[in-house]
Amino acid sequence: MAKNAGTLWLDAMEAEESGDREGALELSRDVVHIDPSHSEAWMMIARMELPAATRGRQEMPDLAQTAKSVSALRKVVDLDPDNRKAWDLGGTLMVDHLGMLQDALGWWERRRDVEPTETTPMIEQVAILTRMGYYEECADLLEELFAPEMDAVEGGTRMRMERVNQTVARASKMEADEIFKPQQPKHPRWSKIEMLKDKKPISETLRLFMFVAPLAFLIGVVGMTIFGNSGWGFAIVFLILLSSIIIISRLTIGMLQRVNRHALDLERAIEHETSTGKICIPPAIRSGKHYASLMQNKMPAIRERMELIIESDEKMASKWKLQMP
Repeated sequence: MAKNAGTLWLDAMEAEESGDREGALELSRDVVHIDPSHSEAWMMIARMELPAATRGRQEMPDLAQTAKSVSALRKVVDLDPDNRKAWDLGGTLMVDHLGMLQDALGWWERRRDVEPTETTPMIEQVAILTRMGYYEECADLLEELFAPEMDAVEGGTRMRMERVNQTVARASKMEADEIFKPQQPKHPRWSKIEMLKDKKPISETLRLFMFVAPLAFLIGVVGMTIFGNSGWGFAIVFLILLSSIIIISRLTIGMLQRVNRHALDLERAIEHETSTGKICIPPAIRSGKHYASLMQNKMPAIRERMELIIESDEKMASKWKLQMP
């Protein structure tokens, strides 16, 4: 006698509890085959399509796994728009694992339709728009984000809001002279990127060793000389040192962005390609060490997608624009 959807769902949950991910996945597929409106089964499919969480180095999903998970998550939010975990996971996969920033922008807009006063969708949209160079649109969203009618937020979310606000300010200041638009083959920034195509960007770790650590050490030495070796002296020097590290780190972030602007520009070009599925990066730049370095740090699914995009060899329109929700 064939089992009904309810019985199969109980079997799927039992399989997951016992660690049988393949069994849980197959049983969940059986559930939605019988009952396509079973949102919990779709959610399990989305989770089981991805590699299992581990304590050590986490295995990242490949393109097929990511695409299947996102497809299931679209079903989940259609059936259960209040499932916040589904929205969060879908947004992460679209941006970090697929590079589909255009789709992610629309994804979070749909979440805003469900919860108009929730801050997370707007934070994610501002982050996407900043990466793509749409600063005027960022300003409009930031104004809404900090409006009094938005939901009250906890400390962690408040810090994210402040960080994204600072990121927009730094990025727009850096590009005040000209906003790089990679879809334009004759944009002047392309020549700068080509000049530095074999120069890898300065890492955050190198910034700390080159600028933050030496200055902090100097301040610590001066502080110990002034305040001496007493208990209070150590406490005062520690506070001065901690404050100095925070201040120096903030001051040097802008400098690091200016030095690495060619890297940020090429990163934007890559994200334009993964968002549109079309190419805009000149072959001479794509063959450089700089491009290889950026792609090496991408998720496996993005690297797979990029190979397919390059293979298609379809050129991006010079007048392409991000479709605003």
